[in-house]
Amino acid sequence: MSDREGTGPLIPNSDERDDAVFKALANHTRRRILDLVRTGPLSTGEVCEAFPGLDRTTVLQHIRVLEGAELLTGRKIGRTRQLALAPLPIKRIHDRWIDDYTRAAVGLLADLDT
Repeated sequence: MSDREGTGPLIPNSDERDDAVFKALANHTRRRILDLVRTGPLSTGEVCEAFPGLDRTTVLQHIRVLEGAELLTGRKIGRTRQLALAPLPIKRIHDRWIDDYTRAAVGLLADLDT
């Protein structure tokens, strides 16, 4: 991909990156995958085994969406590929969408106290 002038790689803006995160989190299977790797890295095979009702190709497609949203990272160790949670996109969503509301709620509680 190239940028709009055709001079270099296309770097997604923050809205596009957030859209990818929301899209990835909108699916319950992908959220379950994130729950699995939250406790520690797992191989691709271990993640696939956790979904006996889905074929391997379908699970791998979900993994690709999560990697595209930068919610998962994968690295090759020998013949296996280890998947790990990458929490920064979730923190970015939290900081943008939740943090201000939390501050406002704490402010309201403080006002009630006085």
